[in-house]
Amino acid sequence: MIDLLERAAAGEPSSPAVVTHRGSWTYAEVLAAARNVAAALVERGITRFAVVEEDAARLVPLLAGAALAGAEPCQYQPDTDPAELADHAAQLGHDVVVSRRTDLGESFQVVDPDALLAHVGEPPAASAGQPLLIRTTGTTGAPKAARHDWRVLSGTVAGARQRPGQRWLLAYGPHQMSGVQVLMHVLGSGATLVAPFPRQPRDGLAALLDPGVDCVSATPTYWRFLLAEARSRGVDLPPLQQVTLGGEAVPPDLLAAVRAAFPTARVSQVYASTELGSVASVTDGRPGISADRLHSDANPDGTLKVVDGQLWVRSGVGMLGYVGEPDVATEDGWRATGDLVEVVGDRIEFRGRDSEVINVGGVKVHPLPVENRITAVTGVEAARVFGRANRLTGAIVAAEIVPSADADHDELKAAVRAAVEDLPRAWHPRSITFVAALETKGGKTIRRIEG
Repeated sequence: MIDLLERAAAGEPSSPAVVTHRGSWTYAEVLAAARNVAAALVERGITRFAVVEEDAARLVPLLAGAALAGAEPCQYQPDTDPAELADHAAQLGHDVVVSRRTDLGESFQVVDPDALLAHVGEPPAASAGQPLLIRTTGTTGAPKAARHDWRVLSGTVAGARQRPGQRWLLAYGPHQMSGVQVLMHVLGSGATLVAPFPRQPRDGLAALLDPGVDCVSATPTYWRFLLAEARSRGVDLPPLQQVTLGGEAVPPDLLAAVRAAFPTARVSQVYASTELGSVASVTDGRPGISADRLHSDANPDGTLKVVDGQLWVRSGVGMLGYVGEPDVATEDGWRATGDLVEVVGDRIEFRGRDSEVINVGGVKVHPLPVENRITAVTGVEAARVFGRANRLTGAIVAAEIVPSADADHDELKAAVRAAVEDLPRAWHPRSITFVAALETKGGKTIRRIEG
């Protein structure tokens, strides 16, 4: 990561690197702060630390400085509960937490990030090892975190074309792999990172309308809420150069809505995970992944294959392993993703996660096709389909729906039931609840803003 920052600063030192609600920081300023952080970490003997920080202008030099010093950072969500932080930090071996929060307790040493950023000292030579720990999302039980190397991750953008005029919205949490990938792309291309906080769709919409953001990467759920927010406010969306969707399967109706909203943009769908990094990207405007990426005797370089309905990949930018576990080593480089897929014609279509399959009286129900039916209904801003325990059938299909502000709930329920009528009966939602917020598969809560 530090090499990307140094290259960008050498080419465009006065170009804005990070823009937040607090101001703008140039590449030269961010690089200087990163060198201060590296010197401070070496002098304090800090080799591993947790980060709890909402401000991207602090996060970028903290991460880059850690890479320069060879220290291993691990980000937690800015609003992490102190008790949960103490528990997870203990299990992941984090004795030092870099944060400006004053409510984190005394379970570990809390270091003010501003003290590191302003440290005066001689920065070390670039470390041979540049470790990074990324916590996984959606797991239960003991926390897990994937061990990565910045040099491997940044290698994917080392040859990126320089585009200092681009302004990328940070809609993902920077603690997620998707957020890390956006950050690397911005540094690799010398672009500007626009990072509002909170990272809700209405904040993203404001960034599109105010500072002139022209590139956005976000989850499908985020895009649904952003488009709904724009409709409810009656604002005209500005043209974008690049629209990227990732983190969740992209429903056909949403893909069409995004292309209609931004007709001049290049629209990409990215498939990636915390453990595997970026695996595939498509720009042809069709949901899913092209089947020509499948490995076969005729295509020995293919990086995807389907085994018992599950997608397997081999990635050159995957994790080294989970923290506390040996490095991942497979004989042939293939790893299971946990994503259920089906090859339909020339397309690999996603059906959901193996961990999300609902067993309704012995019938396996995949939530994703049901979600796609529901989200295509007029008046539905977003939906989540999941299993709910039932003493008779083991589980039933349940749906949480964020309705449009002016939707009639009774009429909307009827429309939803009609939309799934031709699916097998076990797939029909037996419980439909209207909510004002949804948690995405990336662990982020997105709320509809009323009024």
